[in-house]
Amino acid sequence: MDASNLFDVKGKVVLVTGGAKGVGRMISEGFVTNGAKVYISSRDAKACDQAVRELNALGKGTAVAIPADFYKEADCKRLAEEIARREPALHVLVNNSGSNWGAPYDQYPESAWTRVLTLNLHRVFTITQLLTPLLEAGATAESPSRVINIGSVDGLRVPALETFAYSASKAGLHHLSRVLANHLGRRHITSNVLACGPFESKMMKATLEKYKDEIESGIPLGRIGSPQDVAGACLFLSSRAGAYVNGATIPLDGGTVVASKL
Repeated sequence: MDASNLFDVKGKVVLVTGGAKGVGRMISEGFVTNGAKVYISSRDAKACDQAVRELNALGKGTAVAIPADFYKEADCKRLAEEIARREPALHVLVNNSGSNWGAPYDQYPESAWTRVLTLNLHRVFTITQLLTPLLEAGATAESPSRVINIGSVDGLRVPALETFAYSASKAGLHHLSRVLANHLGRRHITSNVLACGPFESKMMKATLEKYKDEIESGIPLGRIGSPQDVAGACLFLSSRAGAYVNGATIPLDGGTVVASKL
């Protein structure tokens, strides 16, 4: 029961959506540097290719790019078919791709709801559903396959910013993940959420530039998240150490939620 075995992900096949940038890139690197084979997919083909080059230079594991636009159902199907063509099984699915939209309440557009809910919630179900046969193929009772959904503290608390569709989509994702945990657990597939606080990412860039000091002052640990924090949580959930965790929503936020003043 030593740590090298408990947290081992070597040889596992992983898909990280949105795995070329931000939090997804941090997660992808964590898997590759620990010997996994990681498929990275997002709309930005150039970013996927660059991330794959950088990750493969690290050695140990490998990275492969399959660009796809998840707003298009046909691209989701193509991604699932391409992975099935290359791999007999998938061990870990990280649903990380997401979008945000901020606007004042009186000006918040209809299009924001369609765009944000489609990517942050609807496509999580679509992609998970399409890849369930591959996840089942890689699963046993003692070593289940894993679905890790990247949620947000804004799905647990009332956000300070006017991001109505985003916070609603993440709250929905948290519950969808629990529903999937009940259904897929019977197929030896776990489903859990990391409710992330602030990390360095494209989505958070403008907010951190303006409010980083204020944000950090509201976090009991006094800092924003690091690549090691989110990668480590995913490695735990994907390894033997996390094999019995199912249906959990884990705040990965330095204590942001418990310090929130509603």
